[in-house]
Amino acid sequence: MIPYGRQDIRQEDIDRVVEVLRSDFLTQGAQVPVFEAAVAAATGAAHAVAVNSATSALHVACLALGLGPGDFLWTSPITFVASANVGRLCGAEVDFVDIDPETFNMSPVALEAKLERAAAAGRLPKVLMPVHMAGQSCDMEAIGALARRYGVRVIEDASHAIGGRLNGVPVGACADSDIAVFSFHPVKIVTTAEGGVATTNDADLAQKMQLYRSHGVTRDPALMDRDSEGGWYYQQIALGLNYRMTELQAALGVSQMTRLGEYVARRNQLADRYDAALGNLPLKRPGRQPGACSAFHLYVVRVGDRQRAPVFARLRDADIGVNVHYIPVHLQPYWRDLGFRPGQFPQAEAYYRGAISIPLYPGLTAQDQDRVIATLADALA
Repeated sequence: MIPYGRQDIRQEDIDRVVEVLRSDFLTQGAQVPVFEAAVAAATGAAHAVAVNSATSALHVACLALGLGPGDFLWTSPITFVASANVGRLCGAEVDFVDIDPETFNMSPVALEAKLERAAAAGRLPKVLMPVHMAGQSCDMEAIGALARRYGVRVIEDASHAIGGRLNGVPVGACADSDIAVFSFHPVKIVTTAEGGVATTNDADLAQKMQLYRSHGVTRDPALMDRDSEGGWYYQQIALGLNYRMTELQAALGVSQMTRLGEYVARRNQLADRYDAALGNLPLKRPGRQPGACSAFHLYVVRVGDRQRAPVFARLRDADIGVNVHYIPVHLQPYWRDLGFRPGQFPQAEAYYRGAISIPLYPGLTAQDQDRVIATLADALA
């Protein structure tokens, strides 16, 4: 089968992980800080905080911003459920902002209208979480300007987008946000098997996220409310969790990050080849955000509403592992039980009815890509 995504593991990755396995530290050693430094350097952010998954990174980011009961978090309905779940895990209410039909990202037009209504009703969100769908940055300049106007904090869910850029600035530089979060799941741009990183330019937010990822426990005398009792002494000063990344994960990430530019360039090369080959087929190719260089985690085509199921089945029957990203979050049973209904976010729902993610990963050969293109053309004929 040709999968929709696949990790690229090389001998240097294996050697780096084996080196850690033979070392004294499998956790809380030197590799996590090295990995954090690599991500900070790649994004241009002042701080990077590594955790065991992007979901954990989103959670500690929300906690660091003080999201809690009585607050609102707004995100996109076209995302994995984790983006919304972390708001509920903090005790906040969650709502959604419809997408732009061309880029699949949060629509600044829809956001502005919703913020105006929320301001009038006294129900502004505390946190806004735009999602860089498929690796392409949202219009962060417009979203950031609206957030500043209404006093809203911003977490970029950039799980798909490490290595992407907007107007030449790396995603994760946090020029128009408080925090950005990346995923290092195997199908993402680079991998740590599982893992996530939050970047920020705010030292206080970085310190809080570091605290929340490790039980809320500190040995830093500056954070304690009394003098240390000895070398063993620590204090719990917050309600935290065990979200730490292991040394093995970090070592793999350090090795993979050396190829970030190579991976993004290859993904864009494959996407350009799809663009050229699919231009005459009865489908919509991914739209481009002006000024954005996508990391191209996914290549999503949209076919007619009635075509999606048979086309999807035809491709799967041909051992082409297509997928759908994503079912709108508000249509899931958990969220319907909270009062969400079909029709509330029409652009997201229209996108979902025709979306198919076709294979895109650095190791995809020209022969396999041609097979995908030919099978897709036959299915649409």
